[in-house]
Amino acid sequence: MRVVTGAISHETSTFTPVLTTWDSYHERFGYLHGQEILDVFRHANTPIGGFIEGAEAHGFELIPTVYAEPQPSGPTPREIFDTILDDLLRGIAAAGRIDGVLLELHGSMVAEGIDDGEGHILGAVRELVGPRVPIVGQLDIHANVSRRMVEMADALIGRETYPEIDMAARGRECADVLVRIHRDGLRPIMALHQIPMVWGMNQVTAHPPMREAIAELHRIEARPGVVCGSIATCYPLADVPDMGASVYIVTENDRSLARAYADELGEWIFARRADWQLDRPSTREAIEQAQRAGVFPVIFADRDDNTGGGSPGDSTGMLQSFLDAGLEDACVLYIVDPEAVAHCQKAGVGATLDLEVGGKSSPLQGAPCRMGVEVKALSEGHFSYDGPMYAGLKGNMGASAHIQYGEIHVLLVSRREQPFDTAFARTLGLDPRTMKYIGVKSAAHFRAGFEAWAGAIFVVAEPSVHNPAHGKLAFHRLGRKLYPFDEM
Repeated sequence: MRVVTGAISHETSTFTPVLTTWDSYHERFGYLHGQEILDVFRHANTPIGGFIEGAEAHGFELIPTVYAEPQPSGPTPREIFDTILDDLLRGIAAAGRIDGVLLELHGSMVAEGIDDGEGHILGAVRELVGPRVPIVGQLDIHANVSRRMVEMADALIGRETYPEIDMAARGRECADVLVRIHRDGLRPIMALHQIPMVWGMNQVTAHPPMREAIAELHRIEARPGVVCGSIATCYPLADVPDMGASVYIVTENDRSLARAYADELGEWIFARRADWQLDRPSTREAIEQAQRAGVFPVIFADRDDNTGGGSPGDSTGMLQSFLDAGLEDACVLYIVDPEAVAHCQKAGVGATLDLEVGGKSSPLQGAPCRMGVEVKALSEGHFSYDGPMYAGLKGNMGASAHIQYGEIHVLLVSRREQPFDTAFARTLGLDPRTMKYIGVKSAAHFRAGFEAWAGAIFVVAEPSVHNPAHGKLAFHRLGRKLYPFDEM
């Protein structure tokens, strides 16, 4: 059994000023080809890592083609998108006779002139391999799933955890399903139910109410005739027709059963639509609540400037609130500000200097915070992830600095990444676990490495390109009415 694999994965914000360039595709884990894909991701908690595990367990040959996954950012220029897709298609064609395709995709990719990146990719692969070669794809939980995606793939399998700590497990599941198709004659049929809803921030799968949604999914997956099922909470920062939550169910050659179960779960979710929404205080309000409760350490998660959602990472609302409150034993992870890092590098460790921090990418990100700081540490940004997210992989934040203003510590970085764990902070001499107040530029993935020891967590709202201070995001191209944007 010979299986081709590859990854073109990008979460695309149509509202961010952060451009996607060729450098974007080379920065994170690299723009990889062939054997180097297997070398980098073997034993890693990623979908490709799961594909490799499945190949080794089932004894099939895995033929790698291309790996392309930049940080979330704006739409990919068409020339870059076409080049990457051509690389994938050439790799598949060069493999000769194949028995299947395993793809790591995101589910919310947008390129210039292409609203449905994954539908386009899957369609091109299908045209190349023909109707009889099975294609199985692994999607992010924040996918905007289109009908074309479902039509072009034999099976799509989404992640079931948020934070997404099951990436390798879902990749392994994809490999298992592909083996069943090839060796056992499984004939998968997939149905999509697009829910008229934008999922709010109540989607952490370890906690209710999201825990109950995953349990409901598992109840349906356990029924006779069901191969697998997935919930996509959507990626809400893309102004495209397929933006919105969905459910997709795969059955054993039974279209009516797949449709019935997808509709059942989708309607169950929509009936509880208010449960998935979450009111968020400002950082200032959350600080006051935390001080009244007295449960520490407390973490403030700035979802709106989450670089993992495509934001620039230099909004200043959270930092300014820390400064205004005069907090002690406090830190902010991370502010993306290469200019401030350069000033720190020039001054050197131990130096004091006046610094304008953040607020440089867009006026919507807030004004820079003017601070008299001490440079505590400098680095080139290299580290290894602690896990469970991305366990086994190396990261690079670029030139970085640890600065201190009074009792407030800030980590400045040059490359955009959210804090999945505390590993990078410790390379700069800061252990967030010793802090009382911790601000993170993240929506939920930080929980994988922080929640176990946090006393309290607040998801806060601060002005940014994804949360304009004087109005809502301007959507113009949505394909249907969506709750809570519309009354339903």
